[in-house]
Formats: sequence, C-alpha cells, structure tokens
Amino acid sequence: MTEPLISVVIPAYNHELFVGAAVDSVLGQSCADLELIVVDDGSTDRTGEVVQGFTDQRLRYFYQENQDAFNTINRGISLARGRYIAILNSDDLYTLDRLEKLYDACRSDDAVCAFSDVIPIDATGAEFDDPDFGWNRWHRKNRDFYFVCGDLYTAFLKGNFMVTTSNLFMTAEAARRVGPFCSLRYLHDYDFIFRMLTVFPDRVRYVADEKLLYYRIHGGNTLSEAAIAGRQQDQQLIKKYLLAVVPERSRGYVEAGFDRLVELERELGEVRALSAPPSPRGVRPAVRQLGKALKIWINKKRT
Repeated sequence: MTEPLISVVIPAYNHELFVGAAVDSVLGQSCADLELIVVDDGSTDRTGEVVQGFTDQRLRYFYQENQDAFNTINRGISLARGRYIAILNSDDLYTLDRLEKLYDACRSDDAVCAFSDVIPIDATGAEFDDPDFGWNRWHRKNRDFYFVCGDLYTAFLKGNFMVTTSNLFMTAEAARRVGPFCSLRYLHDYDFIFRMLTVFPDRVRYVADEKLLYYRIHGGNTLSEAAIAGRQQDQQLIKKYLLAVVPERSRGYVEAGFDRLVELERELGEVRALSAPPSPRGVRPAVRQLGKALKIWINKKRT
C-alpha cells in the first residue's frame, strides 16, 4: 500500500457525541492524501460504533483497554505511515483546509512543526466570540505576549498558546527525534512543544494569522478537573524549561528564586485570607439582611 503524505491520529475516549464530526473534518480535508488512525482508549459509550460506521478506506480503527490520553497518542503515532503526523482530539474539529495550509507552511519555511490559531467552540459547535469570555482573555494575553517578544520558547514560558495537542502538525522524523508524549495527564502537549523547540529551535512555525482548528470547551473535557492538578504540573514544566535555558552556573540562583516566588504567592494568599474581615456566607445570611432592610424601609414609609 502506498504511504500517505499525512497521518492523522485521533485518540478517542467516550466522545460519541463529537467523534463523528471530528472524523468528518479529517476525511473532508482539501489535502486528501492522508490516513486517519483512530485509537479508542476503552470507550464505554458508542464511540467505537460511530467510528466504525464510516466506510472510507483511509480510516483505520484500533481498540485498547483504557491507558490515558498520552499512551493513546503514542500508540497512534507508532502506527502512522505518513511523512507528516497530525493529532486531533476526538471532540475537536479541523477546518477543511487545515492540513494543506500547515503542510505548505512547513514546506515554504523549512519547518518540521507548525501550529495555528484556534477558534473556541461549545458543545453545540457555537463559537465563543465574546472578547470578554474568560478563555478568550487568557488566549489573547498569551498571543499578545508572543507578538511583543517574538520568540516562541519565551512566549511558551508565559503560557501555552498552542492550546491543545490537536494543534500539532509535524514531520514523522521530528516526532521520532522528540520522542513520545510524557505521562502528564493535563499538559503532555505543553511538555511536547517545549521539547520540540529544544530539539528544533529554529524550525517550529506559528501560523498566527490563520484559525485552522475548532477547539471545543465543554463540561466533559478534562479542563474542568484541572484547576489544581493542572496548575501544579504547569509550575513543574515552567521551572524545568526555564532552567533548561539558563547557564548551568546560574541555575541554582534561578531555581531558588523561582521556588521563593511560588512560596510568596501562596503565603500572600494565606495572609489575605486571614486579614479579610469575616463576611456572612451562603444565601440565608443575605436573605436575612435583605429582610432587615425591607423592614426598616417599611417602617420609614409608615412614619
């Protein structure tokens, strides 16, 4: 069988509502020279049934017992036969010209990895277009910092404006040299792009003027679980990749300063909590206060 130009890997888990649209967005690409590898990570819903309902010969489906996302992606990459590899989470969507445009970006700039800007959508596919929506503010802040500093590695220390594993497009050779995705549950994509930038410091491209990925934000994805664990992993990664670019003789200073800044942030939170005046909590105290205010107002009206 002829090797495809691009292998797309979809790690799928319990996304029966979204995986069909994800598959459609790959099979409908303007660049048709591709294979689609779906690795079902032990789904207990109809995910496998939905995927196996497609008859396109470019699609290959594999089932495994649950092993978490990073292992599922690694298995998909190991099965890939294409010269380029792209990843798409089973609840996200490609624009129909995504692969063509990122392939062209890599070819024209001699890049081995490329990613684009993204469009955040909800569970129904509607875009979060309010500029004051919290995620949009976060993403805009990180993008703006990149435009100011002009350096990808520096900008990623500020925040992961690649956003998701779904945004990765790379040569198979680059994927092999960078190595498998690590076991961080929430930030394996963040760790991977840092390693890509370390191995290929001048050959990663951000296609900033193109929004080529629909990134789905909904109650079922792991972001809702990541408030604490994700930030702890974030601290570890920032420290690791900050120290990686510091001269060895200075790393002790930077590490000590970084650790102290983290401690100070925690201590400041504790001090503020202790210093804040006590306030009634819950609905009942507020209702009681409202009742008292109404009584005073009524009595004033009567006099």
